[in-house]
Amino acid sequence: MVATCFATTLEKRRLLPVDASEAWRKALLVCGVASSLLYAVMIWAIRYEGYSLIAQVPSELTAIGAPTERLWAQLAPIYTGLVAAFGWGLWRSAGRNRAVRVMGGLILAYGSLGILWPFAAMHQREVLAAGGGTLSDTMHLVLGGVTVFLMFLTIGFGATAFGMRFRLYSIASIVVLLAFGVLTFLEAPRLEANLPTPWIGLWERINISTFLLWVVVLASVLWRTGTSKERRHVSPISVQDS
Repeated sequence: MVATCFATTLEKRRLLPVDASEAWRKALLVCGVASSLLYAVMIWAIRYEGYSLIAQVPSELTAIGAPTERLWAQLAPIYTGLVAAFGWGLWRSAGRNRAVRVMGGLILAYGSLGILWPFAAMHQREVLAAGGGTLSDTMHLVLGGVTVFLMFLTIGFGATAFGMRFRLYSIASIVVLLAFGVLTFLEAPRLEANLPTPWIGLWERINISTFLLWVVVLASVLWRTGTSKERRHVSPISVQDS
């Protein structure tokens, strides 16, 4: 009986650090959900008078001289911090799953771009059409391309990380990104020429929202599965009664 009580006490002591680590891991995964919710609000709810969610891209909310430029600049670092925390959460959740570890690194890289975005603000379309584009506009396009590449790469590794259902969901997400990415690309030259772009805002928002939702689903999957480290520690201690 004494041996049983000792074993139970020892097991509880061994579990305490794991419980704390698991709570910390889940808190980091929640940051992924929070980041998606925040960015969804930023692209769907923020606007200024005369701005069209359907006909104008989110980048025009951050454009130099836009009424919402300052608000976006205040919220963007919060999003960056949440994404970085989520990337670290993926890394901690990986265990022996190499694909999850790679996703963690890719999300951290994706989040790190937030440090550069303040130096890559685009000008409003009227300025671009008048030839007023600068180096920051070029940097904006480059960072946008890198961001999209990291999104595709992350989802691609995600398709190999779990079971068939998540793989099919990831493939479907990639298809959506490709389809609406093409539609956005086709209208982009009209934006720079200050011509009507009746659907470009909707296409780009669908693209972004697809990735945001994928992040939420990924976080929920990892929330349930736990880590290999956790499973090793929670195995019971076998001690015979004396």
